[in-house]
Amino acid sequence: MALTAIIEAHGGPEQFKLVDREVGAPGPGQIRIAQKAVGLNFIDVYQRTGLYPMQLPQAMGMEAAGVIEAVGEGVTHLKVGDRAAYASQPPGSYAEARVMPAAQVCPLPEGISFEEGAAMMLKGMTVEYLFHRTTPLKRGDTVLFHAAAGGVGLIACQWARSEGITLIGTAGTDEKCQLALDHGATHCINYRSTDWAARVKELTDGKGVDAVMDAVGKDTFEGSLDSLKPLGMMISFGNASGPVPPFDVGILGKKGSLKITRPTIFTHIGDHATCQEMAKHLSDKVLSGDVKINIGQRFALKDVAKAHEALEARQTTGSTVLEIG
Repeated sequence: MALTAIIEAHGGPEQFKLVDREVGAPGPGQIRIAQKAVGLNFIDVYQRTGLYPMQLPQAMGMEAAGVIEAVGEGVTHLKVGDRAAYASQPPGSYAEARVMPAAQVCPLPEGISFEEGAAMMLKGMTVEYLFHRTTPLKRGDTVLFHAAAGGVGLIACQWARSEGITLIGTAGTDEKCQLALDHGATHCINYRSTDWAARVKELTDGKGVDAVMDAVGKDTFEGSLDSLKPLGMMISFGNASGPVPPFDVGILGKKGSLKITRPTIFTHIGDHATCQEMAKHLSDKVLSGDVKINIGQRFALKDVAKAHEALEARQTTGSTVLEIG
């Protein structure tokens, strides 16, 4: 049996229930993993609230790290006893152990702790595809990154620095701005006290940025478009403030033949080989010291509702993990 956090109805953090579930043996193409730490992400909030509807009841969570306990037929890249980590469908990581598809479960190098592994996979592979698989970016380019002091943001700040890319961040307090700067952001703008879109134009001598990486959504969409240089790329990869409302696509032409995309990590990692390649690239960045995983908050599995409350209230910095055991 494994303690597991589930929801039976969409809604607030109070919907979480802790239940003991039978884990069972892995079938073909599956593994069973004893989890040591679990990562929290904003997609978990979207799923819990129903913004991304799910069939209920449903175990929650998309990311964790632990030790492989059993391997199903056909699985060759992992074996019993291996350290492993993942960010993957289907949900169910808020648990002491689980059986799941093996294709997106990745080896976790010895130099990376279970907590770091749980905190880095979804966020870090998101940064990997933002910088390497979405639009061409090269040394000397400039990007605008919203929520730069969050879990994805702090990895992005360091990643940009390691690639010679100028990153202009935004955050909601001076303290969070300083945290982003400490992690490699070239500039960081307090969006509560400054007209951030105007400041971006000042920082780029009126030219705008090559790309915007925006997981905030509704509140930042218009300003993000205004921050781009002609032919720039708007990457909308989340909607923490709510979904972007419908807009006239012709505005992209008026603002400089802009491009826009709405990628998801799950498209990128859907191919087994690509997923493993992305995870290795991320692990190499961490092992080299180019990227350090900032774990700002830790909660016990039984306190998952409190963890979600903090995440939604934007009271967190860096990554948040649930500790198992």
